[in-house]
Amino acid sequence: MSNTGFDIQLQLKAQLVNNTLRRLLASRQIDGDLKEAMRYTLEAPGKRVRAALVLWCCEVVEGRTNHNSEIAAAALEIVHTYSLVHDDLPAMDDDDMRRGRSACHKQFDEATAILTGDALLTLAFEVLAEEIDEPTVAVKLITELAKAAGPAGMIAGQMADLKAEEIGNRKPVVSEVEPSEIENQLEYIHINKTAKMFRCAAAMGAVCGGAGDTQFNSLCEYGLKIGLGFQIADDILDVSASSEQLGKTAGKDAKAGKATYPAVIGMEKSKQLAKKLADEAITALQPFGPEADTLRQLATALLQRTR
Repeated sequence: MSNTGFDIQLQLKAQLVNNTLRRLLASRQIDGDLKEAMRYTLEAPGKRVRAALVLWCCEVVEGRTNHNSEIAAAALEIVHTYSLVHDDLPAMDDDDMRRGRSACHKQFDEATAILTGDALLTLAFEVLAEEIDEPTVAVKLITELAKAAGPAGMIAGQMADLKAEEIGNRKPVVSEVEPSEIENQLEYIHINKTAKMFRCAAAMGAVCGGAGDTQFNSLCEYGLKIGLGFQIADDILDVSASSEQLGKTAGKDAKAGKATYPAVIGMEKSKQLAKKLADEAITALQPFGPEADTLRQLATALLQRTR
């Protein structure tokens, strides 16, 4: 598949996810102001990469997407959106832009943004509990998402990220501790904050497709590898891309004194590590043969992105 063909496939998956999100939100009885803020954040333009990963992993197992994978993809996107709303708050990463427009707390206010994030997070699990057509599948999906997004996953990564920022604001982060220690800390942050949600996307797609143990484990390894590579690429883009390209404020990591791969190991080594992770992710797909070519292209595309 050409790059153009891959981009079209991603756009089609994004459209499917967007349609599902609109339907799910429209079917819920939610207060007008809160619903408007939720709609504003969910409809912000995004590539829906994590949600598409759910659908593609279901396809590689079952040969097609199904109802459960569409619901799982939407639920994952809802959780991801909640994390962006809270991440932008002044007490967190403090950014006024998200996906090319005003962050939720700037469009509305901080209290509304906090409650919008809370509402989105809980809505995701409501959706999985009510919309998945097999109770055992629903339980597995809820478990995977809760583990990835919770205190042993994304929240742990965010907490560690904030602590690393405090170190960076006291003195240059790379001179605070031994290089090996800061690299371990950095990997911990990125795996928990970002990579585990990619792993979760792959796991949820595998569950929806009825994957066996070998398939499930291979897809989980793939998801974790591309997730870590995605975050390294994000660190690189924060240095090299403009705010217009990113849809959020560029250069914030350095200004905040954050631990990032370019700051710790340099730009060239960061690019080499991202490429190594993409290669390892592709190797993990060997059990699937050519049916996993779209996932292979995704691993490469995440390296080459400009936003």
